[in-house]
Amino acid sequence: MSHRGRPPAALVAPAIVGFGFLLLPLFGLLERVPWRGLPGLLGDRVVRDALGLSLVTASCSAALAVIFGVPLAWLLVRTEFPGRRIVRSLVTLPLVLPPVVGGVALLFAFGRRGLFGPLLEDLHISLAFSTTGVVLAETFVSMPFLVVAVEGALSGQDERFEEAAATLGAGPWATFRRVTLPLIAPSIGAGAALAFARALGEFGATITFAGNLPGRTQTLPLATYIALETNPEAAVALSLVLLVASIIVLALLRERWLRPRPGQ
Repeated sequence: MSHRGRPPAALVAPAIVGFGFLLLPLFGLLERVPWRGLPGLLGDRVVRDALGLSLVTASCSAALAVIFGVPLAWLLVRTEFPGRRIVRSLVTLPLVLPPVVGGVALLFAFGRRGLFGPLLEDLHISLAFSTTGVVLAETFVSMPFLVVAVEGALSGQDERFEEAAATLGAGPWATFRRVTLPLIAPSIGAGAALAFARALGEFGATITFAGNLPGRTQTLPLATYIALETNPEAAVALSLVLLVASIIVLALLRERWLRPRPGQ
């Protein structure tokens, strides 16, 4: 039975202030959008290159998050091993770690003078200040979103379905592929969408590890930052693109995976 009633006046005012604080900057951005000159600004070569690069790298990082994040989430939920809590804390660390620190860590791990730098150099692989470096930086900061989403789905899943499959003779891989995976597919989709959105807006780790090379490592957030100093109207136009992309992701999550149940 619902106990919703008239909210306390002491909660209404702070709620309104908080909502306004979050909403007013967006109105401020929309008010400054040069609508008439928007097609020309978005048609600029630098903007098109940054947009295309962002879409490609964010898609690649979301795919990597799914490939490696789903098995990782499954291990954290379905298996017991020493230090599991520590592993889980380290997996979710990028959620609270300043992105620029993540970029520095990537640089000292995979840069030319990093921990694996000599090995990568022997293999003629260069990750830092490259498009591949952008993908790695975005994956580092976005994968935890998918892991957390899938981990929550696995924790709330009824394990009796998996037990029934095992009773009928299905092996661990067949059970995962035919039973577990379809059940958590919506959460995987939600996590992938969140990872894509996070990767699309990544700035700190990208500029630290991959640099800001137009056409090679300059993504939309980096192009927005540079444009803010030289062409504020272009910066507003780029910000609008990122805002629209974020709204689309949230709309998809709301309608397909985060739809409230009846009565909520």
